[in-house]
This record gives sequence, C-alpha cells and structure tokens, in this order.
Amino acid sequence: MERRTPATAEAVDVLLIEDDTQDAFLVEELLADTALDTRITWVPTLGEAREHFAGFRGCVLLDLNLPDAEGMGLLREVLTTAPSAAVVVLTGYDDEHEGVAAVAAGAQDYLVKGQVDGSLLARSLRYSVERQRADENARQLREAELYARENMRLERGLLPQVLLDSSPLSHRSFYRPGRKRALVGGDFYDAVQKDGTTHVIVGDVSGHGPDEAALGVSLRIAWRALVMGGVAEADVLPALEEILISERAQEEMYATLCQTSLDSGSEDARIRLFGHPPPLVLHDGKVEEVSVGPRPPLGVFPEGETEVEGFRLPRGATLMLYTDGLVDAYDGEPPARLEVGGLRRMVGDVLGRGTSIVDLPEHLVDEAEHYNGGPLQDDVAMLLITHEDRS
Repeated sequence: MERRTPATAEAVDVLLIEDDTQDAFLVEELLADTALDTRITWVPTLGEAREHFAGFRGCVLLDLNLPDAEGMGLLREVLTTAPSAAVVVLTGYDDEHEGVAAVAAGAQDYLVKGQVDGSLLARSLRYSVERQRADENARQLREAELYARENMRLERGLLPQVLLDSSPLSHRSFYRPGRKRALVGGDFYDAVQKDGTTHVIVGDVSGHGPDEAALGVSLRIAWRALVMGGVAEADVLPALEEILISERAQEEMYATLCQTSLDSGSEDARIRLFGHPPPLVLHDGKVEEVSVGPRPPLGVFPEGETEVEGFRLPRGATLMLYTDGLVDAYDGEPPARLEVGGLRRMVGDVLGRGTSIVDLPEHLVDEAEHYNGGPLQDDVAMLLITHEDRS
C-alpha cells in the first residue's frame, strides 16, 4: 500500500519492510504528523520488497525480523540489491545491539521501536537519505579520479615521446578524443630513428574501451621494441601481427596500421598499409594522397604477405599520418563521409588561410567538427613528419 503526506519539501520515497501491521500503521501515522513529504510503500516480506529494489533511491525502513529473512543476512541482501538506497533499521528494545551492528555493516541509522516519535523518525529518514547521497557522490568522485588516472597511464602508452633526435625528420603530434570523452581509445603512433633509417607508425585498434586501449599500448610498445632491437624492417609487422593475435581479448579484434620508413639522405620512402587510410604529402602548396594498394587490417588474415610500396617525400615536404576518426566525419547534406578526398580539400583550405604546419592539427579537427555539426564520433590521432631541408 502507498500513502503520501502533504508536501512541504523535497519528497522522500520510503520503502517500509515490516511484517507487524500495527508497527507499520504507527510509522505511517508518525510521519503523517510531520512536515516531511513522504511517499510510503509498505510490504510485509523480503520477497515482496525485492520487486521495489531495482533503481530505488529513497530510504528503506527495515525490520530485521521478517517471516522470510532476518538478521545481518537480510541487511546484506538489502544493501547489495538496493545499493543507491539509504537503509534505516528498526529494532526492538531488547535487540538494540543489532541496530549498532547494522550501522557498522552499512546501514545509515537504526531506530528502536517504542522509543521513536514523529520528529525523530522524520529527521532520521531525511538525514539518512542525505548521507547516502553524499556517500554515493564521494564514491563516484573517487571512481572518476581513478578512471582519469588510468586513462592518463593509457594515454602515455599510446602517445609517446618519439625518438627522432638524430633523424632528418621533425614531427608534430596531436590527439583528441571523440565526443570529448575522457576515455582513451585504441589510436596510437610512434616514430623511431635506428641505424640511419627513420620508421614511423600510426594505428587504430577496432572498437573502444579498456581492452582496445590496452591492446593499442601493447602494439605500440612492441613495435618500438622490435625496431630498437634491430629486427629487419620486413619482419617487424609480421611479428607485430603475432603479438596482436596473442594479446587480443576477443578473436574479432584487429588493428589498422600504416608504417613508413625513410633512409637518411634519401627522398624515397617505403610504406606498408593495413586497412588504414593513406597518408598525405603536403609540399609547395599541394596536398597529395600517397597512392598505395589496400590490404586487410592486422589480425584479419594472419600470415599474409607484407607488401611494401614506395613514394617520394621531398625535402621540405610534410607527411601527414592520421587515424580514421578524421575521415569518418560527416560532410554535407545528406550526411556523407568526409573520406580521404574531402580531407585533402579541407587540408588545402586550412593551409590556404595561412595556417602553419605546427597549428594545422587543431585547425583541421576544428574544421572537421564544424562540418560534422559537433564533436567527432571517433578519436583522432595525427603525426606530422617534416623532411627538413638541411642542405
């Protein structure tokens, strides 16, 4: 049954679990004489109470001795199945020690039957709900802080300090999460100079979430270790695919990837592309797509051949590598994807307004969000590599 007193303040939902009809009636009468606005639902058993627990955020007024449950076991079930509710325990005069134990176990308060007036009952209910909300807010804040710290650790793994101190290439890196999320996705990049060759990689693990981010970190670190360990260039990505297959949480997880390599003193670069959008070359006011044959992502058809193709990266040119969150932006009506052709046009427009290479990533993503009508759906990682003219 449900009964409501006149409203004078924020209403408190009360789930009264009490098998004694007279005690239940007394609770209702005591609250009716107070200024506290309550919506009371009375049930005599735990079995009937279970129907009300899901999503309940008010106060459970609980008798610890019911026909179908009793004691601390009863309290634990209520606390577990109605985690957002405040719980106030009702005890008899001879069982006051149970009330003390109940508070120690997680109840907000306890009241002794026969020693409660309306004012005390109303105050206990109101304060218990307020304390529960404060505790829940504090818990959510702690979880958010832990979540943010974990994301920072993942981001440091996905987006490293590149190792190009002795390379003829300079870089500008950029990352922005999709939909302004705090969660880091599986986008990653890296660049390493080893034995006169600069290797650059950008990749994206399919999906979003901690498993995808962790796999992206593993792949990025493994790639750097393989390159720094002197593994032959042709063997790096096959080895990386083996690592992906062994480390992925689900068999359907895969990664798109683009790797380019440039020997010092040369303008002829090598590229390997696996299901990833091709990079762009920015040079002398022109924006050109690197022409390369498509191959499936890593992890889709394991043990396939690793094809390598060539392209020219002149001195003074900038190679723009990016993840697909950028080309998946909507562009125009009816909604159409920006894709690589639209990205080429957009890069040309932004550079044509006098934007420098250093400032290009922010301006480019802002422009894409403008066309998209809001934040992009997916994360965007960019790595701009400039072939310095040091002659």
